[in-house]
Amino acid sequence: MATFSRTKRIAEEIRKVIGNMLISGIKDPRINSMVSVTEVEVTSDLSYAYVYVSILGGDEEESLEGLKSASNFLRKEVSKSVKLRHTPQIIFKVDDSIKKGIYMEELIKKVNSNLHKEDFEEDSNE
Repeated sequence: MATFSRTKRIAEEIRKVIGNMLISGIKDPRINSMVSVTEVEVTSDLSYAYVYVSILGGDEEESLEGLKSASNFLRKEVSKSVKLRHTPQIIFKVDDSIKKGIYMEELIKKVNSNLHKEDFEEDSNE
């Protein structure tokens, strides 16, 4: 149990450092300002850190390539801030949960509007 909470703490620190670097430290024009870190998962042996990012607006593939090219720089910055014997290799993945949430919300609205239409039609037929 101790290693689990330790990896969660390390993941949270990595998320903070990379989030701050995305705001102020990376000058790659491929990375737009609407990139945010949603979650970081660190493997139990601390060799990999999977960084899930949400990319709104702009070209998603291009932004992901920019992040991948900056991963060594970000790893160096993480090593300065988070004192570990071995800094995890950073692997970026797109988190599309926001897009899925918007899609689900649209489906719910569509179902609700169809239910209201059916209720209205039943009332008018009586």
